Amino acid sequence: MEINPKDISSEALPPIPAKRYFTIGEVSDLCGVKPHVLRYWEQEFSQLKPVKRRGNRRYYQHHEVLLVRRIRELLYSQGFTISGARNRLDDGAHGSPQDNGPEVLSPESLRLELNKVIDLLHV
Repeated sequence: MEINPKDISSEALPPIPAKRYFTIGEVSDLCGVKPHVLRYWEQEFSQLKPVKRRGNRRYYQHHEVLLVRRIRELLYSQGFTISGARNRLDDGAHGSPQDNGPEVLSPESLRLELNKVIDLLHV
């Protein structure tokens, strides 16, 4: 009996090794997605552009492996359609507004915050 990729949680995926390039087979194993699905996603998601070398062999870089995992999460875990996932990636939105990263402070606000920390350390 074959395992459905949708049944594999994102937490169950293996860690990504520290190397420069990954073959389509390696990405398939690392992301729990079959190679033909990866080739299809290349057509659907403009951000996914692996390097092609001799004989049109695909070589994915680390950031592309992370992107494949993100696409997989959107489609399989969060229930997005291809179009919805494409729009989510194009918008750069990765969740709720609180998840958009740290608050950006003006230099003056940063200076005040640092002074407060210095005062706390002197107590």
